[in-house]
Amino acid sequence: MEEPIIKISVRNLVEFILRTGDIDNRASGSLEKDAMLQGSRLHRKIQRRMGADYHAEVALKTKVVCTDFLLLIEGRADGIIENDSGICIDEIKGTIRDLSHIEEPIGVHLAQAKCYAYIYATQQHLTNIDVQMTYCHLETEEIKRFKQNFLFDDLEKWFNELIHAYEKWAKFQIQWKKERDRTIQKTEFPFSYREGQREVVSSVYRTILRKKNLFIQAPTGIGKTMATIFPAVRAIGEGLGEKIFYLTAKTITKTVAEQAFYILRKNGLRWKSVTITAKEKICFCEETICNPDECPYAKGHFDRVNDAVFELISTKDECTREIIEEQARKYHVCPFEMSLDVSEWMDAIICDYNYVFDPDAHLKRFFSEAGTGEYLFLIDEAHNLVERGREMYSATLYKEDFLSMKKLFQSDAPKLAKRLDECNKQLLALKRECETYQVIDNVSHIALKCLNILGEIENYFDEQPSSEKKDALLDFYFQIRSFINIHDILDENYLIYTEMESDGRFKLKLFCVNPATNLQRFLEYGNSTIYFSATFLPVFYYKNLLSVNPDDYAIYAKSTFPEENKLLLLAEDVSTKYTLRGPEMYQKIARYIQNIVSVQQGNYMVFFPSYRMLEEVYEQFVNLPSSINNSVECILQSQYMNEIEREEFLNCFESQNDRTLIGFCVMGGIFSEGIDLAEDRLIGAIIVGTGLPQVCNERELLKQYFDAKKMSGFDFAYLYPGMNKVLQSAGRVIRTESDKGVIVLLDVRFLDNRYQAIFPREWKQYQLCQLNHVTDTVAAFWQDKNKERI
Repeated sequence: MEEPIIKISVRNLVEFILRTGDIDNRASGSLEKDAMLQGSRLHRKIQRRMGADYHAEVALKTKVVCTDFLLLIEGRADGIIENDSGICIDEIKGTIRDLSHIEEPIGVHLAQAKCYAYIYATQQHLTNIDVQMTYCHLETEEIKRFKQNFLFDDLEKWFNELIHAYEKWAKFQIQWKKERDRTIQKTEFPFSYREGQREVVSSVYRTILRKKNLFIQAPTGIGKTMATIFPAVRAIGEGLGEKIFYLTAKTITKTVAEQAFYILRKNGLRWKSVTITAKEKICFCEETICNPDECPYAKGHFDRVNDAVFELISTKDECTREIIEEQARKYHVCPFEMSLDVSEWMDAIICDYNYVFDPDAHLKRFFSEAGTGEYLFLIDEAHNLVERGREMYSATLYKEDFLSMKKLFQSDAPKLAKRLDECNKQLLALKRECETYQVIDNVSHIALKCLNILGEIENYFDEQPSSEKKDALLDFYFQIRSFINIHDILDENYLIYTEMESDGRFKLKLFCVNPATNLQRFLEYGNSTIYFSATFLPVFYYKNLLSVNPDDYAIYAKSTFPEENKLLLLAEDVSTKYTLRGPEMYQKIARYIQNIVSVQQGNYMVFFPSYRMLEEVYEQFVNLPSSINNSVECILQSQYMNEIEREEFLNCFESQNDRTLIGFCVMGGIFSEGIDLAEDRLIGAIIVGTGLPQVCNERELLKQYFDAKKMSGFDFAYLYPGMNKVLQSAGRVIRTESDKGVIVLLDVRFLDNRYQAIFPREWKQYQLCQLNHVTDTVAAFWQDKNKERI
């Protein structure tokens, strides 16, 4: 039987085993780390200058025989120099620091080069070899080198110690995979298949088998979480993938994924999963300040974290937020950073979209040149990824920020102030050309000036590390860094525009109109991607904006819900068009709400296109001349609710209420999707308006962009995003097969074929209504349903 092989990159090996000391994200440390990742083009420039003796990007690998397995270590040396004076391994790192502040090579950088030196010396039977660290300033291209000669015997001893330290981790990996795969083969689907669910399971498995992508329109209640997770787990057991990333947009859907893995474990599966919680939420300190002076868990973190991780992965299969926090307190380490380390040893990672796709926040250990790939991506509520993708891959600068920073540093950092002033003047020139908004072709001159500013910020922190102004400057640094990073990936999927905002601020934005290409850069690390949502209509819209593959599969899963349990009403006498809004229309909407809820006591939600309309209609509702309002309780979603306030709002929707409850909410808000009010916790949803985004400069730019591509700009910019909000809001009502409820769409535009073309199949049966007879229609529905209960 062939011995199993464990693969690891040189970089991952040295960074994992040799790290020590504190977490310290104070300016120079964190900025320097970012700068190292920006230097790939400079690498190539240096390599081209080095002459015929210099061999660039040399792939190196070695197999180490361990007990019961082989360890394959591989990487790519930046350069190997071969000349009369001997052999030299060159490792290049870009930096924005003043090179005078770098007095010796950084430990993990040198260790990386020493690994390449050992591998190459072994292959070439060398008795000694040179190692050169080349640090290059990203702005000035100034170079500083450190060179050292190593005897092969010393390198071999050092390398063997490194391997010995890693061996227990590799053994754990081998043993665990064997046990996991044994149980996967015996694991069956844990429920009786619902109608439509078996089709989803088999479609997901076939898609993974063929290394394709799949879009699933799956009505609420079909059990799509288990129907996607189960076949993905089976595929992992058959070697069709290495790790599952279950990606979510909201906390509640993370919990649903955790429950699915828990159920499979109860049925005999051995499977390790971790939930990654945002640093700001899981941090033990009042403020998330990651340095040893401010956070006791940051001090000595790297000295203890590997022991904490090994104990956790050896004893726990499920690593929820609570388990991560408990272990972090026990070992006195940062819970967030520990959870990232734990994720490397897990079979599934449950996390927010940004940990895979965000250019600033993605998990570099999985999505970089050192990442191994072959992941399976399960993307829940994937309709959210369109706008989230646009946000992640766009970047904005405000002229006023440069001016205020210039004034702040005028006296104690004149060089920095000068750089800020240069950029401010360039933005001022653009401002003078802009009346409202303007599309422009090129901002490379501004990106270059921003790069100059980064260098001066680094120098400032080197010279004044304890500056009281560091927080403001660091926030500003990240804005500029994001702008430069996004500028580097500009292509035909972008618009560059300037805008005078209503508050007088002048904005320059790199706007990612279509995020599909940028998303693909990370999805390429996977074998398959499964996108699923209850509101994926029309599917070609999402295919265009989430994927670059024209041959992606798509299925529409059949609903399990009895059609007769839902009453869908379309109002013929209401319009929320801006020209028709006013007290008279608001009162009519209020009377509609009153007439609908008066029939059947229970919990209702009313969804509005804006907070302003919500407040206007609520005002009319509470002033209606009727006794019904005395037996109704109203609660209102507010614009800036914290987590506790959100929970309190949802806790009001209990089936034991002794009076009718109406929640006044906004479409596209926190209560319009991702919440599960099953059975009689919600018996009605009234959707006011079509959900179309407000007309603004950016929406108009979207419209123009897609019109130019012959893709119906109005639909892409307004109609499809708006109808998604409508469908999500309506989806709060029917959550299980036994749920019964009323959905009322209050806007005459829903009668238009353009809107009805996006209705789901489950909405084929609807009735028209008007204010004067809606009560009778709703009463007839509840009369039938109440009879069934008797």
